[in-house]
Amino acid sequence: MWCELRIASMKLNMGCGRFQLDGWVNVDVVADCEPDILFDLESRPWPWPDDSAEQVLFSHSLEHMGREPRVFLGIMQELYRVCCNRAQIQINVPHPRHDSFIDDPTHVRAITPGTLHLMDREICDGLARGGSANTPFAHYLRVDFSMIVDNRLLAEPYASQRVSNTISDDDVAQLSLQFNNVVREYQFVLVARKPYPG
Repeated sequence: MWCELRIASMKLNMGCGRFQLDGWVNVDVVADCEPDILFDLESRPWPWPDDSAEQVLFSHSLEHMGREPRVFLGIMQELYRVCCNRAQIQINVPHPRHDSFIDDPTHVRAITPGTLHLMDREICDGLARGGSANTPFAHYLRVDFSMIVDNRLLAEPYASQRVSNTISDDDVAQLSLQFNNVVREYQFVLVARKPYPG
């Protein structure tokens, strides 16, 4: 049980498109997808009560939302509001330096580990102590998400080379800084930490 004092065990599949899941509330803005709930996740407030979701999935959808920073930050606030304590949020997105991200004109927001780390109160505190100029969005937005999974799916030929140990994790890290199309997808899992202190 993800939520400590759970009112409901709602699972939200956000921006589901035609990838709809049984037992989940499938949400999309496109009527032709026939979602359970037709809703634009860039608008606020979302139609769910505080602390009502124990699982949330954004599978290749979050990169389509929040071209304007104000809108993206609002999405993160609403996500935090509807999640109960310890709710898990899975986010699968194309790597911003892969052609699958670059080629799609509806991909408007790169989602990276660094983006999501700025929604973690403890990381923001550490950055501030170190004199970093990074914006402490966790404090500004009053959100707190801890990343517990940070997977990077490699494109070929790198995936096969990694499996055969022809290249190391360090090699992959260096290659992904130098070249496009090394990592094809990020897979993140965040946990909501509530209540926000203070």
